[in-house]
Amino acid sequence: MFRPKLPDVPTLPTTPVVPQQTQVPVPSAGRSLTPYAGAVAGVVVVGIVLTALLAAVAVTAVSVAIAAVVLRSLLNGANKR
Repeated sequence: MFRPKLPDVPTLPTTPVVPQQTQVPVPSAGRSLTPYAGAVAGVVVVGIVLTALLAAVAVTAVSVAIAAVVLRSLLNGANKR
């Protein structure tokens, strides 16, 4: 009574399968660059990371230098009074 009635599954018509002819790939004259794609991507990622770290260090150094100049001027102004 409470069970849903599922529709009947239609049967598909059968057709004969004809095998397709496959073409043989032509070998290339030079070496493929595909094996080196991972290595190149790795070098690019490492270069980006190192550049970002260098930029972070440079920004930090500039910030520390500015803070040192401000503190030095504050301390020199307090000593003159």
